[in-house]
Amino acid sequence: MASLKWWETAVIYQIYPRSFQDSNGDGIGDLLGITSRLDYIAGLGVDAIWISPFFASPQKDFGYDVSDYCDIHHEYGTLVDFDHMIEAIHQRGMRLMVDIVPAHCSDQHLWFTESRQSRDNPKADWFHWVDPLDDGSAPTNWLSFFGGRAWSWEPRRQQYYLHNFLPSQPNLNHAHPEVQEAFRDIARFWFDRGVDGFRLDAVHTINADSAPYRNNLPKPDFVSGILPQQQQPFFRQLHDTAQLNQPAIQQFSESFRAVADGYDGDRFLMGELHGDDAVLASQTFTAEGRLHATYNFNLLEWGGLDVAGLRQAITDAVEAFNNSGRLVFAFSNHDVPRSVTRQLGALGLSSEHQDALQLLLLKLEVSLVGSSCIYQGEELALEDVQNIPVEKMRDPWGIEFAPNFAGRDSCRTPMVWQSDTPHGGFSDAEDIWLPQGEGHFARAALEQAATAESVYQQFSAFLHWRKSQPAMMQANYMTALSGTDGQIIFDRVSDTQRLRCCFDFDHLDASFEEA
Repeated sequence: MASLKWWETAVIYQIYPRSFQDSNGDGIGDLLGITSRLDYIAGLGVDAIWISPFFASPQKDFGYDVSDYCDIHHEYGTLVDFDHMIEAIHQRGMRLMVDIVPAHCSDQHLWFTESRQSRDNPKADWFHWVDPLDDGSAPTNWLSFFGGRAWSWEPRRQQYYLHNFLPSQPNLNHAHPEVQEAFRDIARFWFDRGVDGFRLDAVHTINADSAPYRNNLPKPDFVSGILPQQQQPFFRQLHDTAQLNQPAIQQFSESFRAVADGYDGDRFLMGELHGDDAVLASQTFTAEGRLHATYNFNLLEWGGLDVAGLRQAITDAVEAFNNSGRLVFAFSNHDVPRSVTRQLGALGLSSEHQDALQLLLLKLEVSLVGSSCIYQGEELALEDVQNIPVEKMRDPWGIEFAPNFAGRDSCRTPMVWQSDTPHGGFSDAEDIWLPQGEGHFARAALEQAATAESVYQQFSAFLHWRKSQPAMMQANYMTALSGTDGQIIFDRVSDTQRLRCCFDFDHLDASFEEA
């Protein structure tokens, strides 16, 4: 069996930098704060760290609106701080992935401020500019993820521009060769500083296909649900027909991959994507010469999944990608409610089962083929922070649909490190950018890391055991799922080991036996 590359079995720890650790007392997490907590992350036994965007940005979508891809937002630090951080990460035997946003930038980026001035400037075609229809309306029925139309009017050009998210996040035109070269330069800039890979945000929303722009079709099987995001008109459309997952996106994937392949050390490209057919989209994006892997959303269902749903989600993904490292699983991230909150509700369990369920989910995730991403706080079984007052909300998506929808602030609240200090040791500022959850103080990170039998300690022990198992580390093959209604059972198989993995949701425990 040929040895696998590091990213084919990696456990990756995701940091939301604004909420991890503040080092300078402004109430906002930063790069030096991350550096100060690296021993805590390394002690867990993960292989790599992924940090959500820290680039220069007006922070209207908290870093996912970039105004300079090659500089650090002043609230997070400097390039010197970054260089110090990555050196410290590598010294501890971990790798670093940064979060590049290729589909759109901020309307304050110099590219867009120039492009919007006229139809004949050097950046005029770097974005999607379209004339209005005869009646003055937008060129298509495309809708924004965050509500409203995906087109906004620019009086200076007398044209509409495209934005799949906020109006302040204009979509780049990746059909333009100079845009393609600009992103190759961005990749080289960070690879040259030692970055080991990129998490590529929302690559399915890259727009590169030229006019004529076509309307999205209605979704024939749409069912309105109780969650506000299901009630949004956006979810009533099929998007792969026109707006998203366009074939020309792969020009970007191939171009970016060519840069990565020019560096030593197995640089890793992980693409986040959705789609009307997510498995098919993932296969397309990870075809030869494109992205190495896609970030799989099967287990990130907003309302959680029962055991049958978990089994089906895993099966759908594994059937397409078994015996490969082209898949990255996650139960939680900065965009959905925390995993234990979602899954307690979906499985009909009470909070007394919080620790046992979280540990079971973590063990299940890192036992699947491919790599996996753990979101900060999962190792502590942190729950979502409920009932954040509207006046303290920061997420633009949540603010748009408040008070019926909590948005994403509930999973982004600052970490609690010590239960007996102001703001839990996150910051010594008088005010911090988001309120913390009272329940998180009983799960303070440094205290849990020092407590035997905590979720942190048990998961750390499991990760160290996992690294000694050939079936998990030397091959990416698993058998079809089996078990009773309350179980998920499969075998991980390598040339030298067959390991029976059983996850029992009736008793909330896992067992592993050589078969």
